[in-house]
Amino acid sequence: MWYNETMEKRIVAFDVGDKRIGVAVSDPFNEYAMPCETYWRRGSRDTDAAALAKIAEERGAGLIVCGLPVNSDGTPSVQTEKTERFIAALREATQIPVVTEDERYTTVEATRDLIQGGVRREKRKNSVDSIAAAYILDGYLSGRKKEKKSMSMKEESNDYEEDNIVELIDEEGNTLRYEHVGTIEYKGEWYCFFTPEEQAEEADEDEGEEVAVFRLVGDEDNETLEIVDDDALLDEVFAEFCNQYENSEDADDAAALEPDEA
Repeated sequence: MWYNETMEKRIVAFDVGDKRIGVAVSDPFNEYAMPCETYWRRGSRDTDAAALAKIAEERGAGLIVCGLPVNSDGTPSVQTEKTERFIAALREATQIPVVTEDERYTTVEATRDLIQGGVRREKRKNSVDSIAAAYILDGYLSGRKKEKKSMSMKEESNDYEEDNIVELIDEEGNTLRYEHVGTIEYKGEWYCFFTPEEQAEEADEDEGEEVAVFRLVGDEDNETLEIVDDDALLDEVFAEFCNQYENSEDADDAAALEPDEA
Protein backbone atom coordinates (compact mmCIF):
# COMPACT_ATOMS: atom_id res chain seq x y z
CA MET A 1 0.00 0.00 0.00
CA TRP A 2 1.07 3.56 -0.72
CA TYR A 3 0.04 6.56 1.34
CA ASN A 4 -0.45 10.23 0.56
CA GLU A 5 0.25 12.65 3.40
CA THR A 6 -0.87 15.69 1.41
CA MET A 7 -4.36 14.41 0.54
CA GLU A 8 -6.99 16.99 1.46
CA LYS A 9 -10.28 16.29 3.14
CA ARG A 10 -13.14 15.93 0.69
CA ILE A 11 -15.67 18.63 -0.06
CA VAL A 12 -19.41 18.01 0.26
CA ALA A 13 -22.00 20.07 -1.63
CA PHE A 14 -25.72 20.51 -0.92
CA ASP A 15 -28.44 21.67 -3.31
CA VAL A 16 -30.98 22.98 -0.80
CA GLY A 17 -34.64 22.78 -1.79
CA ASP A 18 -37.93 23.12 0.05
CA LYS A 19 -38.65 19.37 -0.07
CA ARG A 20 -35.38 17.71 -1.08
CA ILE A 21 -31.67 18.39 -0.67
CA GLY A 22 -29.20 16.93 -3.15
CA VAL A 23 -25.81 15.71 -1.93
CA ALA A 24 -22.54 15.49 -3.87
CA VAL A 25 -18.97 14.77 -2.80
CA SER A 26 -15.58 15.46 -4.33
CA ASP A 27 -12.95 12.89 -5.28
CA PRO A 28 -9.99 12.43 -2.86
CA PHE A 29 -7.99 15.18 -4.58
CA ASN A 30 -10.88 17.67 -4.74
CA GLU A 31 -10.87 17.91 -8.52
CA TYR A 32 -14.15 16.26 -9.51
CA ALA A 33 -17.69 16.04 -8.15
CA MET A 34 -19.80 12.92 -7.82
CA PRO A 35 -23.56 12.94 -7.10
CA CYS A 36 -24.46 10.88 -4.03
CA GLU A 37 -27.85 10.81 -2.36
CA THR A 38 -31.02 12.85 -1.98
CA TYR A 39 -32.12 13.88 1.49
CA TRP A 40 -35.87 14.36 1.93
CA ARG A 41 -36.62 17.18 4.35
CA ARG A 42 -38.57 16.40 7.52
CA GLY A 43 -40.09 19.84 8.11
CA SER A 44 -37.85 21.21 10.86
CA ARG A 45 -34.99 23.44 9.72
CA ASP A 46 -32.82 22.55 12.72
CA THR A 47 -33.49 18.81 12.29
CA ASP A 48 -32.58 18.98 8.60
CA ALA A 49 -29.46 21.05 9.32
CA ALA A 50 -28.31 18.51 11.92
CA ALA A 51 -28.92 15.66 9.47
CA LEU A 52 -26.83 17.36 6.76
CA ALA A 53 -24.08 18.11 9.27
CA LYS A 54 -23.97 14.38 10.07
CA ILE A 55 -23.82 13.49 6.35
CA ALA A 56 -20.86 15.85 5.88
CA GLU A 57 -19.07 14.43 8.92
CA GLU A 58 -19.64 10.83 7.78
CA ARG A 59 -18.14 11.75 4.39
CA GLY A 60 -15.05 13.10 6.12
CA ALA A 61 -15.65 16.58 4.70
CA GLY A 62 -13.33 19.47 5.42
CA LEU A 63 -15.61 21.97 3.70
CA ILE A 64 -19.31 22.27 2.84
CA VAL A 65 -20.52 24.10 -0.27
CA CYS A 66 -24.18 25.13 -0.41
CA GLY A 67 -25.82 26.29 -3.60
CA LEU A 68 -27.30 29.79 -3.31
CA PRO A 69 -30.27 30.41 -5.62
CA VAL A 70 -30.56 33.92 -7.09
CA ASN A 71 -32.48 35.51 -9.93
CA SER A 72 -31.09 35.22 -13.46
CA ASP A 73 -29.63 38.74 -13.15
CA GLY A 74 -27.86 37.83 -9.90
CA THR A 75 -30.20 39.69 -7.55
CA PRO A 76 -31.58 37.99 -4.38
CA SER A 77 -34.93 36.23 -4.51
CA VAL A 78 -37.37 34.90 -1.92
CA GLN A 79 -35.68 31.51 -2.27
CA THR A 80 -32.30 33.18 -1.61
CA GLU A 81 -33.49 34.38 1.79
CA LYS A 82 -34.95 30.95 2.69
CA THR A 83 -31.73 29.21 1.71
CA GLU A 84 -29.60 31.71 3.64
CA ARG A 85 -31.65 31.00 6.79
CA PHE A 86 -31.07 27.29 6.31
CA ILE A 87 -27.34 27.82 5.77
CA ALA A 88 -27.20 29.83 9.00
CA ALA A 89 -28.79 26.86 10.83
CA LEU A 90 -26.29 24.50 9.19
CA ARG A 91 -23.38 26.64 10.37
CA GLU A 92 -24.77 26.38 13.89
CA ALA A 93 -25.02 22.59 13.57
CA THR A 94 -21.44 21.89 12.44
CA GLN A 95 -17.88 23.04 12.95
CA ILE A 96 -17.08 22.33 9.30
CA PRO A 97 -16.73 25.60 7.34
CA VAL A 98 -19.70 26.37 5.08
CA VAL A 99 -19.43 28.48 1.91
CA THR A 100 -21.92 29.30 -0.84
CA GLU A 101 -21.82 28.91 -4.62
CA ASP A 102 -24.09 30.42 -7.26
CA GLU A 103 -26.51 27.69 -8.33
CA ARG A 104 -28.30 29.41 -11.19
CA TYR A 105 -29.51 26.90 -13.80
CA THR A 106 -27.96 23.84 -12.09
CA THR A 107 -31.31 22.07 -11.54
CA VAL A 108 -32.38 22.91 -15.09
CA GLU A 109 -29.13 21.45 -16.43
CA ALA A 110 -29.46 18.33 -14.27
CA THR A 111 -33.05 17.75 -15.41
CA ARG A 112 -32.06 18.22 -19.04
CA ASP A 113 -29.26 15.67 -18.71
CA LEU A 114 -31.63 13.14 -17.15
CA ILE A 115 -34.19 13.64 -19.91
CA GLN A 116 -31.52 13.23 -22.57
CA GLY A 117 -30.35 10.11 -20.76
CA GLY A 118 -33.83 8.61 -20.98
CA VAL A 119 -34.58 8.65 -17.25
CA ARG A 120 -38.31 8.36 -16.65
CA ARG A 121 -40.09 11.29 -14.99
CA GLU A 122 -41.00 9.46 -11.76
CA LYS A 123 -37.37 8.49 -11.21
CA ARG A 124 -35.90 11.94 -11.80
CA LYS A 125 -36.86 13.15 -8.32
CA ASN A 126 -34.46 10.63 -6.80
CA SER A 127 -31.42 11.87 -8.72
CA VAL A 128 -31.95 15.38 -10.12
CA ASP A 129 -31.06 17.11 -6.84
CA SER A 130 -27.85 15.15 -6.29
CA ILE A 131 -26.79 15.85 -9.88
CA ALA A 132 -27.56 19.55 -9.34
CA ALA A 133 -25.39 19.39 -6.19
CA ALA A 134 -22.58 17.92 -8.31
CA TYR A 135 -22.89 20.86 -10.72
CA ILE A 136 -22.67 23.24 -7.77
CA LEU A 137 -19.55 21.48 -6.52
CA ASP A 138 -18.01 21.43 -10.00
CA GLY A 139 -18.54 25.19 -10.20
CA TYR A 140 -16.84 25.71 -6.86
CA LEU A 141 -13.91 23.43 -7.72
CA SER A 142 -13.42 25.14 -11.11
CA GLY A 143 -13.32 28.53 -9.43
CA ARG A 144 -10.82 27.27 -6.89
CA LYS A 145 -8.57 25.87 -9.62
CA LYS A 146 -8.60 29.20 -11.48
CA GLU A 147 -7.77 31.05 -8.28
CA LYS A 148 -4.88 28.71 -7.50
CA LYS A 149 -3.58 28.98 -11.05
CA SER A 150 -3.73 32.76 -10.91
CA MET A 151 -1.84 32.82 -7.60
CA SER A 152 0.71 30.36 -8.97
CA MET A 153 1.37 32.57 -11.98
CA LYS A 154 1.96 35.55 -9.71
CA GLU A 155 4.19 33.72 -7.23
CA GLU A 156 6.26 31.47 -9.50
CA SER A 157 8.45 32.43 -12.42
CA ASN A 158 8.48 28.97 -14.03
CA ASP A 159 5.67 27.14 -15.79
CA TYR A 160 5.72 24.09 -13.55
CA GLU A 161 2.68 23.97 -11.25
CA GLU A 162 3.54 22.97 -7.69
CA ASP A 163 -0.16 22.67 -6.87
CA ASN A 164 -0.36 19.29 -8.65
CA ILE A 165 2.58 17.76 -6.76
CA VAL A 166 1.82 15.18 -4.07
CA GLU A 167 4.17 13.17 -1.87
CA LEU A 168 3.53 9.42 -1.83
CA ILE A 169 5.08 7.09 0.74
CA ASP A 170 5.82 3.61 -0.59
CA GLU A 171 5.77 0.30 1.29
CA GLU A 172 9.41 0.76 2.38
CA GLY A 173 8.78 4.21 3.85
CA ASN A 174 10.40 6.15 1.00
CA THR A 175 8.84 9.51 0.12
CA LEU A 176 8.46 10.06 -3.62
CA ARG A 177 7.12 13.17 -5.34
CA TYR A 178 4.57 12.74 -8.12
CA GLU A 179 2.47 15.01 -10.27
CA HIS A 180 -1.23 14.18 -9.92
CA VAL A 181 -2.60 13.87 -13.46
CA GLY A 182 -6.20 13.02 -12.66
CA THR A 183 -8.70 10.86 -10.78
CA ILE A 184 -11.68 8.99 -12.23
CA GLU A 185 -14.40 6.64 -11.03
CA TYR A 186 -14.68 3.34 -12.90
CA LYS A 187 -17.13 0.56 -12.04
CA GLY A 188 -17.70 1.89 -8.53
CA GLU A 189 -14.03 2.38 -7.65
CA TRP A 190 -11.70 5.38 -7.75
CA TYR A 191 -8.44 5.32 -9.73
CA CYS A 192 -5.67 7.94 -9.47
CA PHE A 193 -3.08 8.74 -12.14
CA PHE A 194 0.41 10.08 -11.42
CA THR A 195 3.67 10.77 -13.23
CA PRO A 196 7.02 11.09 -11.41
CA GLU A 197 7.93 14.72 -10.72
CA GLU A 198 11.24 14.50 -12.59
CA GLN A 199 9.54 13.02 -15.64
CA ALA A 200 6.84 15.71 -15.61
CA GLU A 201 9.46 18.45 -15.50
CA GLU A 202 11.72 16.97 -18.18
CA ALA A 203 9.08 15.49 -20.51
CA ASP A 204 9.87 15.75 -24.22
CA GLU A 205 6.90 16.82 -26.34
CA ASP A 206 7.73 14.05 -28.83
CA GLU A 207 7.85 11.31 -26.22
CA GLY A 208 4.96 9.94 -24.18
CA GLU A 209 5.06 10.14 -20.40
CA GLU A 210 4.57 6.98 -18.37
CA VAL A 211 1.76 7.21 -15.85
CA ALA A 212 1.37 5.14 -12.68
CA VAL A 213 -2.19 4.00 -11.97
CA PHE A 214 -3.37 3.43 -8.41
CA ARG A 215 -6.66 2.17 -6.99
CA LEU A 216 -7.97 4.13 -3.99
CA VAL A 217 -8.89 1.73 -1.18
CA GLY A 218 -10.08 2.05 2.41
CA ASP A 219 -12.70 4.29 3.99
CA GLU A 220 -12.67 8.07 3.75
CA ASP A 221 -10.83 8.45 7.07
CA ASN A 222 -8.07 5.99 6.16
CA GLU A 223 -7.55 5.94 2.39
CA THR A 224 -4.50 4.36 0.79
CA LEU A 225 -3.30 3.85 -2.77
CA GLU A 226 -2.91 0.35 -4.24
CA ILE A 227 -0.94 -0.27 -7.44
CA VAL A 228 -3.05 -1.80 -10.24
CA ASP A 229 -1.09 -4.89 -11.27
CA ASP A 230 -3.81 -6.57 -13.36
CA ASP A 231 -2.81 -5.77 -16.95
CA ALA A 232 -6.32 -6.24 -18.35
CA LEU A 233 -7.85 -3.99 -15.69
CA LEU A 234 -5.05 -1.47 -16.17
CA ASP A 235 -5.85 -1.24 -19.89
CA GLU A 236 -9.57 -0.81 -19.14
CA VAL A 237 -9.01 1.91 -16.57
CA PHE A 238 -6.50 3.76 -18.72
CA ALA A 239 -8.87 3.63 -21.72
CA GLU A 240 -11.66 5.06 -19.56
CA PHE A 241 -9.32 7.79 -18.32
CA CYS A 242 -8.49 8.80 -21.89
CA ASN A 243 -12.18 8.68 -22.82
CA GLN A 244 -13.19 10.97 -19.95
CA TYR A 245 -10.42 13.43 -20.72
CA GLU A 246 -10.98 13.43 -24.48
CA ASN A 247 -13.19 16.51 -24.43
CA SER A 248 -11.54 18.27 -21.51
CA GLU A 249 -9.01 21.09 -21.51
CA ASP A 250 -6.35 18.50 -20.57
CA ALA A 251 -7.04 16.29 -23.60
CA ASP A 252 -3.65 16.93 -25.24
CA ASP A 253 -1.81 16.10 -22.01
CA ALA A 254 -3.80 12.90 -21.54
CA ALA A 255 -3.06 11.79 -25.10
CA ALA A 256 0.67 11.98 -24.39
CA LEU A 257 0.50 9.55 -21.47
CA GLU A 258 1.26 5.84 -21.49
CA PRO A 259 0.30 3.36 -18.74
CA ASP A 260 3.24 2.11 -16.67
CA GLU A 261 2.95 -1.67 -16.78
CA ALA A 262 6.16 -2.33 -14.89
